[in-house]
Amino acid sequence: MWIGLVCLYGVLKGVRDIIKKKAMEKNSAMEVLFFYTFISFLFVTPSVKNALSIDFHYIGFVMIKSAIIFIAWICSFKAIKKLPIGFYGIMDMSRVIFATVLGITVLGEVMTGHKIAGMALVLVGLLFVNAKGKGLGEEKTKPIYIVLVLISCLCNAVSELLDKMLMQSMNSGQLQFWYMFFMVILYLGYMIVTKTKIDFRTIYKNYWILILSVLFVIGDKALFIACSKQESTVVAMTLIKQCSVMITIIGGRIVFKEKRTLYKMVCAAVIIAGIVFAVM
Repeated sequence: MWIGLVCLYGVLKGVRDIIKKKAMEKNSAMEVLFFYTFISFLFVTPSVKNALSIDFHYIGFVMIKSAIIFIAWICSFKAIKKLPIGFYGIMDMSRVIFATVLGITVLGEVMTGHKIAGMALVLVGLLFVNAKGKGLGEEKTKPIYIVLVLISCLCNAVSELLDKMLMQSMNSGQLQFWYMFFMVILYLGYMIVTKTKIDFRTIYKNYWILILSVLFVIGDKALFIACSKQESTVVAMTLIKQCSVMITIIGGRIVFKEKRTLYKMVCAAVIIAGIVFAVM
């Protein structure tokens, strides 16, 4: 069951990445981020009674998770806005490396020979895509956006570790409510401090934000339920999630007319082969 839920999350994540880029054609990254987060929070507010029954000494850990994702999303949205979505999808798979290291060092998950070989293939795939990097034949990619993707991947890996730990002590509705509550506060505070301008006329018409919010709430619900299962591991879940890359590559070709699709698919296939080998 948990494998199916993580697969669902991965597919929805790939679709969301494409929609994020579409949404930012009409509005800035921060506008999309705030309203996407706010609408997502509105969807989970019916679970407020359940959320208030939480053991409140876990709230601090949820706040830490929210702060980490706050940083991760800012980095990823800025990178998605500037990078070809197919290239971003492949680079985002580097979170596998970070999650594996954290799962082993913090949770004591076992590093088998299969996982070592699998991680080696993942690394080879990432090196190949970067060797041809610079947008894979499209617009020139500035190194800063690669750095932003890597920061996002590291933060997401830490967040996934916290998800696994927190879901042993609370239910998915509680985590989703408080996590989104703190995210709204963080982005609102950021926009106030930075005096971010909001174009309400275009926000109102940007239906991609609403679609993004719906997919996010469904995907996170599936992921949190998977995290609550004792048999699931951080490393395995992170590996399975990477099925999202095929969605972003195909979406990049169809929606954004990106080039060198075959090369991207080969690089992604090498990484996915590593993922399959690691979870065998």
